[in-house]
Amino acid sequence: MKTSDFYYDLPKELIAQTPVEPRDSSRLMLLDRNTGEIDHKHFYDIIDSLNPGDLLVANDSRVLPARIYGIKDETGARVEFLLLRQITGNRWEALCKPGKKAKEGASFTFGDGLLKATVAEVKDDGNRIVDFECDENFFSTLDKIGQMPLPPYITEELKDKERYQTVYSHELGSAAAPTAGLHFTKELMQRIKDKGVNIAYVTLHVGLGTFRPVKVDDVTNHKMHSEHYEIPEETARLINETKKNGGRVIAVGTTSCRTLESVATFYGEIKPCEGFTDIFIYPGYEFKVLDGLITNFHLPESTLIMLVSAFAGYDNVMNAYKTAVEEKYRFFSFGDAMFIS
Repeated sequence: MKTSDFYYDLPKELIAQTPVEPRDSSRLMLLDRNTGEIDHKHFYDIIDSLNPGDLLVANDSRVLPARIYGIKDETGARVEFLLLRQITGNRWEALCKPGKKAKEGASFTFGDGLLKATVAEVKDDGNRIVDFECDENFFSTLDKIGQMPLPPYITEELKDKERYQTVYSHELGSAAAPTAGLHFTKELMQRIKDKGVNIAYVTLHVGLGTFRPVKVDDVTNHKMHSEHYEIPEETARLINETKKNGGRVIAVGTTSCRTLESVATFYGEIKPCEGFTDIFIYPGYEFKVLDGLITNFHLPESTLIMLVSAFAGYDNVMNAYKTAVEEKYRFFSFGDAMFIS
């Protein structure tokens, strides 16, 4: 398949700039992957589409407030740092803008002295290895001075940092939110459990590569970024029990989906484990675990719309997206949701 096969025309005004309140009042498109039939609901109605004995698997990764602004000690120049991954302790890999201000040995101060940094190395790809110093815990300091690394298509300022976190986020480490989970409230999750639907968690730390465009014409030539995942023992047990008992395993988001399908592909089964995955799911892929998927509406020509097309069928998905544009659904991270079953 060609990358251009996954293009659709999206009016700019349909890109959601702010989240809706309350979280579960966003719209929900129901898509039957067998018939292509579409129905329009609100997210709080999702409970009607879940059955006792089903299992929701959600990603509990928490987003780092990873965008920080520093002053170069030598010149007073303002430089933006975007933390990509922790290497060891207070040593991080980061993107710096403008890069020419962040040469090896350059030192910076953040938050009126709460945090200091020195560039230890400039990598071949332009990323920096940075050593940070602070009096308090690094993550507590980051929480005080850092901003959410919102996607480039969101231009409005986020007033409440927690709105770019799921209500069940727990494991700090993502550079972007697993956005399908943003629609859940604690109250809705309790109602879902009360109905006899189980909820389990995996962790996949979302990298900024999730926003990287596909630059090759032939989809199969695209190289995916690698991300760290973990499946706890309790989650593995619940997935295997659900399958054995005839219930459905429903992934909340493409990150949960990629975690489950990676492990099933690597090991031939779901078991407690952790590691790195660069699995790329596109039409033709045979799903080994998933029976349902809750997801947002994704960018044209992205690896995410390719994954959704692999699960629901290419024609069904492209028709659903065309319908979503016509019905003025809100798109991308703060946008509306789709439940495919």
